[in-house]
Amino acid sequence: MKPFFLFLTLVLAGNLALQAQDTIVPLWPRNNVPNRIPSDEKEMHKKDDILLVSQVQYPEIEVYFPSERSNNGKAVLVFPGGGYHVLAYDWEGTDIAKFLNSKGIVAIVVKYRLPVSKSLENPKMVPLQDAQRAIRLVRHNALNWNIDENLVGVMGFSAGGHLASTLGTHYNEEAYEALDVVDAVSARPDFMALVYPVISFTSSSKHSGSLKALLGENPSLNEIRYFSNELQVNQDTPPTILFHATDDKGVPPANSLLFYTSLVENNVSAELHIFPEGGHGFALAIDRPYLHRWTEILAQWIQNL
Repeated sequence: MKPFFLFLTLVLAGNLALQAQDTIVPLWPRNNVPNRIPSDEKEMHKKDDILLVSQVQYPEIEVYFPSERSNNGKAVLVFPGGGYHVLAYDWEGTDIAKFLNSKGIVAIVVKYRLPVSKSLENPKMVPLQDAQRAIRLVRHNALNWNIDENLVGVMGFSAGGHLASTLGTHYNEEAYEALDVVDAVSARPDFMALVYPVISFTSSSKHSGSLKALLGENPSLNEIRYFSNELQVNQDTPPTILFHATDDKGVPPANSLLFYTSLVENNVSAELHIFPEGGHGFALAIDRPYLHRWTEILAQWIQNL
């Protein structure tokens, strides 16, 4: 074999091998992270039964690939919850990614910055900035990662559900100044899956912890309304499926009901599942047979898109 063709063969083989491996990609150039100010903070990891990540300084995406033969071209960005204070990184992140892989979906866990960090200049906009950049980065890499750029959705849990729905309703707003070619790509999710999501900051069912973490002690009415995502739905909001438990005392199911109602009123395809029991933070619910089926409902819904 001639040297050039041998080299080309090795390069192509290397690329295919890399696609089959999980990979971590920074969201921003390290010396140009928007809305960041110097501080002595460092990212913290605390592992008990759940890996909790806090004080994220340099956000990134962790990409999980199904086998090449299983890959159906769909991708889902996963936003873990944690009240905008921490990220339940494995429980509502990497565990979910592995489930999605089993359904042939490329899964991307987003390690986004949290507004309680002192490394931020304008904390309330930082999660949306990271979310917009994350979905653009995935679309920018769609060809390399065997993804259909028109089948890129988002999924969020609790406060991560708030961020996912914020992206789904504020995707076309300029949350940051464009840095490079990545930022020319659309930030609109093609679909959304929201699991016990925080949605509203205006109703009596608001999650006060997320509200305070994101907007501070004394937010303005305009800020509250801007981030109450049931008020931001329009006819271009992506198709959405929602899951909640009736007995969720942390984030009441009224949050999902409000968003579902707004979707229906705007003629957006929507599906809502409220289970009688499950509480808050059930994730894959592998120990609850009646609730565990939510993941199969989700997989079928994505398959039918």
